Amino acid sequence: MKIIYWFTEINKKKLSIAGGKGANLGEMVKSKFPVPPGYIVGSNAYFEFIDKSRLREKISKVLEGLDVDDSAKLQEVSKTIQTLIKKSKMSKAMEEKIVEAYDELTHRLGEAPLVAIRSSATAEDLPDASFAGQQATFLNVTRDNLIESVIGCWASLFTARAIFYRTNQKFDHMKVGIAVVIQKMIQSEVSGVLFTTHPTGESDVMIIESVYGLGEGIVSGMYTPDHHEVDPTSWEITKKDIASQSRMIMIDKDSGTKEVEVSPEKQALQKLPDDRIIELAKLSKKIEKHYAWPQDIEWAFEKGKMYIVQSRAVTTIPKDRKRHEDEALVKRMKPILKGLAASPGVADGPVMMIKDASEIDKVKNGDVLVTGMTNPDMVPAMKRASAIVTNEGGMTSHAAIVSRELGVPAVVGTKNATKVLKQGEKITVDGKRGMIYRGEKKGLLINKVPEEASKEAGVHAWIPTATKIMVNLSSPSEASRIAGKDVDGVGLLRAEFMVAEIGIHPKKAIADGKKDEFVEKLTNDVAQIVEAFWPRPVIYRSFDFKTNEYRSLKGGDKYEPHESNPMIGYRGAMRAISDPEVFDIEIEMFKKVRDELGFKNLWMMMPFIRSIDEVLVIKKRLTEVGLIGDKDFKFFVMAEVPSIAFEIDRIAKEVDGFSIGSNDLTQLVLGADRDNENLAETFDERDPAVSKALEMIITGAKRNDCYVGICGQAPSVYPEIVEDLVKWGIDSISVNPDVIERTRKIVAQTEMKVLLDRKRLES
Repeated sequence: MKIIYWFTEINKKKLSIAGGKGANLGEMVKSKFPVPPGYIVGSNAYFEFIDKSRLREKISKVLEGLDVDDSAKLQEVSKTIQTLIKKSKMSKAMEEKIVEAYDELTHRLGEAPLVAIRSSATAEDLPDASFAGQQATFLNVTRDNLIESVIGCWASLFTARAIFYRTNQKFDHMKVGIAVVIQKMIQSEVSGVLFTTHPTGESDVMIIESVYGLGEGIVSGMYTPDHHEVDPTSWEITKKDIASQSRMIMIDKDSGTKEVEVSPEKQALQKLPDDRIIELAKLSKKIEKHYAWPQDIEWAFEKGKMYIVQSRAVTTIPKDRKRHEDEALVKRMKPILKGLAASPGVADGPVMMIKDASEIDKVKNGDVLVTGMTNPDMVPAMKRASAIVTNEGGMTSHAAIVSRELGVPAVVGTKNATKVLKQGEKITVDGKRGMIYRGEKKGLLINKVPEEASKEAGVHAWIPTATKIMVNLSSPSEASRIAGKDVDGVGLLRAEFMVAEIGIHPKKAIADGKKDEFVEKLTNDVAQIVEAFWPRPVIYRSFDFKTNEYRSLKGGDKYEPHESNPMIGYRGAMRAISDPEVFDIEIEMFKKVRDELGFKNLWMMMPFIRSIDEVLVIKKRLTEVGLIGDKDFKFFVMAEVPSIAFEIDRIAKEVDGFSIGSNDLTQLVLGADRDNENLAETFDERDPAVSKALEMIITGAKRNDCYVGICGQAPSVYPEIVEDLVKWGIDSISVNPDVIERTRKIVAQTEMKVLLDRKRLES
């Protein structure tokens, strides 16, 4: 039986044999991402082992009738099963295959490597479930203790936390397999974790955290890491918090790892320089693009080279509004404690302080769990807690990741929560802002008001502008929160994330007879957004998947052609015309939201229009179904292809408005692929040719009494662009949620300057 699989033999379709971690590593190797070499002992080896050792019935019997909320019993059962597995012998033939593969890896590398041996269960690192820290990892393993470590990984399938997780997820314990990843160990000088979008769904900003030494120091929460936030549009570092680190984890040949002192001159320095931060951010965005979903990525930096050691889907972006309902203004109260906002939501309860996992039985339903740092064995208590507060850790620590998985508000990295807070006192934890208040939340004034109002003054100063400030949005779960900001509507509602969450190619849904189900899910997501913003307009951009992105959806391989440059390929309006069945899904959604639910503030925008002929075909279809003709309906087109600028007078007569996609317009005017990092310096929205195209579109639209806006980060990244947009008569500027306030201030200042300049000229 084949049990050894090299990374090059594995892809995302081999989940059942390689587990979530292994499948992702194989997928990345095939896509030529910098992954340390290695191989996988397939899950079939584990199943053969437990069957030949006659463990299946014994394990099932021990698990029978287990109440996983009984922490003491759960620990006892876990220990019994792991002992059974560790005492069992692997067959000689299986041992030989695993060691032979290690010898082959030695041959390929030219030296006997120290390896990391990592568990890869078939019920973790999934697109919709990636629970952290369930199974074991063994570092710096040599040939001599290879087999012992593999069996240790198999035994860790029955840690208390893994049993607890599978029970709650309703996975059958005896059907879940476990593969083992055996991979060259990277002796990292700096390592860390990166989220390609904010893990709470608060914004599109990338989070990068780093520590000296091995990644165990950051994932375990032992050290508070450097924290960087990167804007993925401008590639600017927008926030930087450097943490002093006095100790780090390094390799030790005798004990695997050891904790050592960081030299005094390095302790307060930034761990990874800015240029490497941006390099890592760009690499990670490519991985996100490959998977068509935000990623949680572990990385390591060794001898001038960056390695990706793991990537998995971010599953903590909220899918509903419930957890945000209490997030709002807390009246003029000063927090008693501050930390990192690790998991959103507001919750209260009595403080229950524990030192380690041996005390988790003390945590009752509704308690606020307060500790130095959580570890995987604390998960049952974390689930019972109303909120979690820790001394140590960053956004990527165990406490932060698991709290988000559980949907429990959390504040981490407070430094001294266990000293400031008192056992049993009532506190309120605001996991969105990283604040802790004394007292229960019912005693605080909590209102649904704009986020700016959380300032101590307690009053939000709305800034009036003639130019509408709109927001780019993709997540229904964020609609309620963002609608409370000083924003005039949604200038760009991206459908792609909603479709990615549905997870199936529209054509496959139709072929499988699941079209109605697809329409219903899309309708629910869009309705949640238009309801939150009512009566402000929500401009929905029709599906703008490119072929490589569509192919990553379930069933996409069958329906999507391979293109050498999908960016300028089969996309946008051309798809809506060529695939009328798929376009009908969106039309049905529009009819349901507007006619059945009554939200007339939903408008349609067609992306990547190349010619007036495409406009006329789409317009004819929308007229046939009664959308055009409805006095409240607006039909917009994206101005992204330069041909729009040349045909602006003709097209303006056929549509209600334009929205300029500055990224695509820039790349097509300059001939610079925006995904190609080698052309980063060429790609500049401030280029005179791009400015000329912007002016032609805006002035042309206004000449024809047609609405025109822009959706993109250029105005917030380059304030100098705003003055031209305002002078030319732009009606709206749509930006990402995290820069709404900043953009409105820039626009207000610019409008005032333009008015003053005009008055000076008149006088």
